[in-house]
Amino acid sequence: MPNERLRAVMAAGGWTYAALAQEVEVDPKSVERWVNLGRTPRRTTALQAARALGEDVHALWPALRQARPARAISPELVALYEQRADIPASTFTDLMAQARERIDILVYAAVFLHEAYPRLNELLTERAAEGCTVRIAIGDADSDNVQARGQEERFGHGIESRCRLALMHYRPLTGSPGIEVRTHSTTLYNSLYRADDQQLVNAHVWGVNAYAAPVWQLRRHETGGMFDTYAESFDAVWATATPVREEG
Repeated sequence: MPNERLRAVMAAGGWTYAALAQEVEVDPKSVERWVNLGRTPRRTTALQAARALGEDVHALWPALRQARPARAISPELVALYEQRADIPASTFTDLMAQARERIDILVYAAVFLHEAYPRLNELLTERAAEGCTVRIAIGDADSDNVQARGQEERFGHGIESRCRLALMHYRPLTGSPGIEVRTHSTTLYNSLYRADDQQLVNAHVWGVNAYAAPVWQLRRHETGGMFDTYAESFDAVWATATPVREEG
């Protein structure tokens, strides 16, 4: 149900979804969900928003008063892989094939997907045609953070060339209804592959290539959980990313 208190506070202060989203560095759609669907943001984001609005965070989101009991294992954790190389590419593509509402991809390059599954663009186009919103954020090859990652992983200019290769793979999708491709220059702490309420998170470890780093698979269980933490981080990066335009 809608968060009427949040709606009233925003209206009284003249806050738009976009303005509050910019203040707390999330996507405006996240703010819209807080207001219209009554979603509770993760605690740190909620504190930022409440501070900006001049309100008590618990008055806006009473659910945050309830301390969560400690759990040995999160109920959102579906599987844990020691390294990405252990996972068949079909695990990623099957997840996307099941999506009905949303596919989000946040990477520097991840060209292993196109190399292992040449029909990836067709799959994404098919899902978009069925009503999925597809958002793809890849690394800006010329950005300082991408170049620093190459040095840290002792991969040199390899990561830059793979970012350019990823752009070549995804550029044909620009202009396709329901699909948007952007480049980002952020420090990438995790690569994210989301399909509706499931998500594969490829951790990044200093000095280790992504294929040798762990991956955990999450399924959304409750508002404000691990899944939402990563989903909101995607939204924050997406808001800073630059749209890729069609060539010609």
